Amino acid sequence: MSETIIVGVDGSETAQRAARRAAELALKLDAELVVITAHASDNTEVVSIGSDTWILDDAEQARKLAQRVANDVKNAVPGVKITAAAGHGKPGDVLISDAEDRKASMIVVGNVGMKGLGRVLGSVASSVAHSAPCDVLVVKTDK
Repeated sequence: MSETIIVGVDGSETAQRAARRAAELALKLDAELVVITAHASDNTEVVSIGSDTWILDDAEQARKLAQRVANDVKNAVPGVKITAAAGHGKPGDVLISDAEDRKASMIVVGNVGMKGLGRVLGSVASSVAHSAPCDVLVVKTDK
């Protein structure tokens, strides 16, 4: 049975670094990498400007972001098995839920600095580390 590694992304450069590190690890372990991003709402808006109309969908934008990162990572780490996904909710909750659903062996997150305990791990990393159903790798993503 193949292993699954999950990495959370949000479009930031630090998340991109964590995704590349996760891809390198997935390739070495012959694991599938799932690049996932969270969206806080399921809003869909129709915006009209002049004769142009756009449909703005939070879930679709999140899926596009995850796919863009997955494509970038696949180009940087050829040969990695990679899937993109998006989930509704807080980032830490989405990562944990997806890891449970996929029976993932590892979640990879960056260590983006915040305040308090978050300054050590980052708020998402801290949340995931405390509640994950599997191993958690915190990648040093700050310079």
